[in-house]
Amino acid sequence: MKITIEIDCTPEEARSFMGLPDVSPANNVYVENLAKAMQGVSNPDQLQQYASALAPMGQVGLKLFQSFVESGMKAASGSSGSKTSSD
Repeated sequence: MKITIEIDCTPEEARSFMGLPDVSPANNVYVENLAKAMQGVSNPDQLQQYASALAPMGQVGLKLFQSFVESGMKAASGSSGSKTSSD
């Protein structure tokens, strides 16, 4: 049996429903600093260097976030790998 539930809400409503804090002010500061740093970028390699330096925890933080999102998607889709077959 497969049940699909679709919830139509804004990111703010979802964050509030799940009890997560509003990080908009911190995000705005981060985006402003990133935009200021990117103003002098002239090639993609320099852009990558700036982005990895400004990212929280650098590449480690990016990989951690990616694994967090992937595990959340697996859990949401029900493919946790713990399915058992009955004979």
